[in-house]
Amino acid sequence: MNTHRTAHRLVSRAATAAALATALGLGAVHTATASAPSAAPLSVRPAAPGPDGGWHQNGLHLTAAENKKVNGFVARARRAERAISPEVRAAARISHAELVGFDQRLKSPDSLKRKVATWMLESPGQTVDASLRKINDAVRFTLQWPAGTYSQGIRTAAGLLSAWGNDSTRWANTWNRPTGYKAINSAWRAPRSGQLFEVQLHTPESKAAQLETHKLYEEQRLPGTPPERVRELQEQQDAIFAAVPVPPGAERLTAPARRLPSPDPARRLPAPAPAPVG
Repeated sequence: MNTHRTAHRLVSRAATAAALATALGLGAVHTATASAPSAAPLSVRPAAPGPDGGWHQNGLHLTAAENKKVNGFVARARRAERAISPEVRAAARISHAELVGFDQRLKSPDSLKRKVATWMLESPGQTVDASLRKINDAVRFTLQWPAGTYSQGIRTAAGLLSAWGNDSTRWANTWNRPTGYKAINSAWRAPRSGQLFEVQLHTPESKAAQLETHKLYEEQRLPGTPPERVRELQEQQDAIFAAVPVPPGAERLTAPARRLPSPDPARRLPAPAPAPVG
């Protein structure tokens, strides 16, 4: 039997089933709401701008022009999410995944502004546009499977997202690391909007470890944390993740082949019409 053709047929059938399920609204994906870092309900709005039109928080700031660009980025991400979420929900349904923290699928505006302002502070000369291009989790999801079905679930879900035209742009598999964070963090580019979105791929144990270590990680990354405290915090995180069982075959999971190179916005523009003669 040709395994490649068989896999292709399975993905095609699954894609058809997902399209029907999405269109007809059959059933509901099993979701669980988790307390996610930087999570915010979809109704959250950015903090009101300061008197100068900029954004200021905890010693970080954006000018009025920079703040306006981030707000525009947030608005585009929210529009793109409407087309991305149905595909992720369908992939979760077909792969028998639990969709965790779906209500927090949009990163809050203030969280995005903190990230952009921090990057610009740490890298003098970096523009707000360059910072925004680095963000792949303005729209984000978490799928999780029990250890016994984890690897097959990921193959199915990732294969579906790829078959529907989403391009894999990042695949960080840390299951084979001797210490630290355990999971797969993937990023994708939606075909129509070009919006980047993140899909974290967890087991219940690895997700619980991520939530348990989040406060330790946040303290560790603060600029004023002393080096000895940084080492202590890392050791605590390593101990928590070391207790997470590695699902069979997880360390060998790789991303689907990239469909297209990263798009060049200039190539999307139509060719100029020839100048009239005479």
